[in-house]
Amino acid sequence: MRLQDEPDIPAQINIVPMIDVIFAILTFFIMSTLFLTRSEGLPVNLPKAATAKQQQVPAKITITVDQQGAVSLNRQPILIDSLAQQLRNLVGVNQEALVIINADEKVAHGKVVAVMDQVRQVPGAKLAIATQKQ
Repeated sequence: MRLQDEPDIPAQINIVPMIDVIFAILTFFIMSTLFLTRSEGLPVNLPKAATAKQQQVPAKITITVDQQGAVSLNRQPILIDSLAQQLRNLVGVNQEALVIINADEKVAHGKVVAVMDQVRQVPGAKLAIATQKQ
């Protein structure tokens, strides 16, 4: 008596684990590249300018004026009255110091002018205002 043969199941390659590994690697690279960017100032909405250029000289000193009008020097809160003295200490003997002002577009014009006035009191400090390309 002959027994019936079991039907042959065709060989299959299961790619689900490979897809899981690829997505895990992709997630790792996406997350790691997010930490490679270096932010020099606090996050603010910069105004747009058609003539904006990329910065050629690396920023040495960053002053941020946020939407509420709070002023920060290299991410540390500071009063406008003591800004010139702190800048003198940071600039020191370096006559090529670049001071970049990151001011939110909704900040009152007078607040930015007051910050610029403090920067101009420091000899050797070059002033720049950060903008975005349109």
